[in-house]
Amino acid sequence: MRIAIQGGIASFHHAAALYYFPRTPLDLIPCDLFSQVCEAVSDGKADRGIMAIENTLAGSILPNYLLLMAHSLHIVGELHLKIDQNLMALPGQTLREIHTARSHPMALLQCSDFFHANKWIKPEQSFDTADSARDIRQQNLQGVAAIAGRLAAELYELEIIAANIENPGSNFTRFLILSREMLPTNAGQNKATVTFSIRHQPGALVEALRIFGDLGCNLTLIQSVPITDKPYEYLFCVDFEFDSESEFNTALIRLRQQTDELTLIGAYRRGTRAR
Repeated sequence: MRIAIQGGIASFHHAAALYYFPRTPLDLIPCDLFSQVCEAVSDGKADRGIMAIENTLAGSILPNYLLLMAHSLHIVGELHLKIDQNLMALPGQTLREIHTARSHPMALLQCSDFFHANKWIKPEQSFDTADSARDIRQQNLQGVAAIAGRLAAELYELEIIAANIENPGSNFTRFLILSREMLPTNAGQNKATVTFSIRHQPGALVEALRIFGDLGCNLTLIQSVPITDKPYEYLFCVDFEFDSESEFNTALIRLRQQTDELTLIGAYRRGTRAR
């Protein structure tokens, strides 16, 4: 199976692919940008794409919602992966000798407390966590560290100077499994993602969201997404869990009556947590 991932080999997206497809031979297509992941799936170069969408410490990755809609892709699965961020560098260096730490912007954000406590280390953005580790090894960079997972340290033979430097709290990233096609019905789905807009009138959003409560559906996410060609107007992206196909169908029928531009992004099985 051809899988497009953001980042390189030993990245967290690579780890997510291994967890989600444990018994499937994978042909990974590394991409620098999330937009390239979506393009690979949309153009048929990849059978599936894996894209981070939110983190328990850093919040939602808002631009990725826009990419999802712009490429008309469907969510066919999800995975919640435990993220352990580690500062790694060429062997034999101390923390005081490190002046720069490179990583993906989301990884740097998850480690803001570490940078506050170690102000002499400058955070530097890169395309990927694991590729930052690769560059240090290939370019023999002294005084420069990467923030990445343990798999990257093992692959590129780097020494972990400081382990688990992410901010306090449970650090999980939710990854979406993307496809050009929607999953067939009756495939064990119990979660769905929809987008919709509402009329500009008092109580319109409340009335739309009340539908889920009336049906006993569990809302797990509500995210507003700006409509680029309509200033100060928004689409709402909603994740909800349901117990039966009839409950799901009823929710869609009532939402179509109550909202505008309703789009089903995907119906899939609720993701598990992987460590």
